[in-house]
Amino acid sequence: MLAPSVGHYVFARDDGQPLDFIPGQFIQVHFSYADGTAAKRSYSLATIHDHALGAGETVEIAVSYVAGGAATALFEGLEAGGRIDASGPYGRFCLMPGDANRRYLFIGTGTGVTPYRAMLPLVEKLIVERGIEVVLLYGARTPEELLYGDDFRAFAEKHPQFRFVPCFSRELPENPHPDVRRGYVQQFLAEFSPNPDTDIAYLCGNPNMVDACFEALKADGLPIPQIRREKYVSSK
Repeated sequence: MLAPSVGHYVFARDDGQPLDFIPGQFIQVHFSYADGTAAKRSYSLATIHDHALGAGETVEIAVSYVAGGAATALFEGLEAGGRIDASGPYGRFCLMPGDANRRYLFIGTGTGVTPYRAMLPLVEKLIVERGIEVVLLYGARTPEELLYGDDFRAFAEKHPQFRFVPCFSRELPENPHPDVRRGYVQQFLAEFSPNPDTDIAYLCGNPNMVDACFEALKADGLPIPQIRREKYVSSK
């Protein structure tokens, strides 16, 4: 478990083919409701993706548990060696090769941080090649709900161009790092002075957060093509 209500799952394809992906993409898990109706859920791939994945290599996802949820029941019932039906990868919530910006603003809540974890090797490459800067504003309620926080803090310690700014809405950690904030991510966006001339923003997670930050970034003058977003909707 990554957090009290978030599971970390590792999968490999069972057909001998690789499940390669571009950091930021997701897979869809297919299952059925109790009445037999087909259903599917999307999960961003969290694997720190630093090479072309080959046959037999695994990928990782983070799964939020929703009380009474059909997908939650599916995952909670999995044991080691268990099998799910999935398709993908899909999506364009990725760092684009044509980008020429100076800074990325990564903004996420909950499991919406998983694409940014997968992007870390590419971020490191872009720091070297283009001298980019990155701010990761990540919202969680409490320190125990801060998913992959150790990965991001270690990356920030290694790369001064990368700032990890966790925002806790309910409880602060003991001896917080100077970049820790108390409140919601949207409260601190202005602190980093979003600039249409230098920035591309990514928004991933809670729909209310995504909408609030989208409007704030538009008000700061960022054109819509420089605001890339995905909403995570908890559903039964």
